[in-house]
Amino acid sequence: MCAVIVFDLLWVVHRPHIPTMRECTIWVGIYVTAALIFGGVLALVANGQVATEFYAGWLTEYSLSVDNLFIFVIILSRFRVPPNRQQEVLMIGIIIALVLRGIMILIGAGLIARFSWIFFLFGFFLIWTAISLIRSHGEDEEYKENFAIRALRKVLPIHNEYDGMKLRTVIDGKKMWTPMLVVILALGSTDLLFALDSIPAIFGLTKDPFVVFSTNLFALMGLRQLYFLLGGLLDRLVYLPYGLAVILAFIGMKLIFEAMHTNSLPFINGGKPIEWAPHVPIAVSLGVIAGVLLITTVASLIASRREKHVPSLSDR
Repeated sequence: MCAVIVFDLLWVVHRPHIPTMRECTIWVGIYVTAALIFGGVLALVANGQVATEFYAGWLTEYSLSVDNLFIFVIILSRFRVPPNRQQEVLMIGIIIALVLRGIMILIGAGLIARFSWIFFLFGFFLIWTAISLIRSHGEDEEYKENFAIRALRKVLPIHNEYDGMKLRTVIDGKKMWTPMLVVILALGSTDLLFALDSIPAIFGLTKDPFVVFSTNLFALMGLRQLYFLLGGLLDRLVYLPYGLAVILAFIGMKLIFEAMHTNSLPFINGGKPIEWAPHVPIAVSLGVIAGVLLITTVASLIASRREKHVPSLSDR
């Protein structure tokens, strides 16, 4: 898996260009097919349960990664990254996301192994995130520089022009940082915020760190090509945030039920497991996730098509 990421990075570095739709479609198809085959291999070497966990986790992480693209589009547009350099910038952002998620997975696995009640926190956090997604939907998306980036601008001399992929350049004999440094920091901090959502979500579907990391890696693999492939289609996925909210709330409740089954907190049911809490099989989880994504995608495309055909007041 790491070899694939390294190959992808070297390919981009040696061929900086704006990818065609055909190229993006082929690569996205390759990565999606690879994920499907990987799940089949898991079914053969492990069992159907593990494969189902992988597919459910991969669908969830992939849908959350598509949501990441909304922010990536805003960041690259906000900092006016040259089109022929966007592939390299996206690849750096994906590698940062992979490293951060790897760290978060290790931390999450360690917390779960020691404190079973952490599922209560994960569950309520995902439900709160789902509510926030619904509340914020429809607001104008605008990237606002966080504290770290604002502090960086005050401390370091940053020039307004890019110099390829260089982080530092020489202007009138003076060494200065390029906007590329700010872009990479913006992508990294954004990746960290999204990892806070995606890691609890995947642990709600499987506790195996290998499966957790695999789903994240396959979800990030084709993200660079998916960015160029979707293009204007992102604006048409109007109901995707609602679908993600439903999925996150569903997994949040699943985590809370799991925590109730393994409860050891003395102030809840006297420290005893809550037997009446329902158990949600992983096959049901996969069905719910796939169904919600299918419904929201189809509904979004239908709604955008109707809106496109509705004449404006000036046309009537």
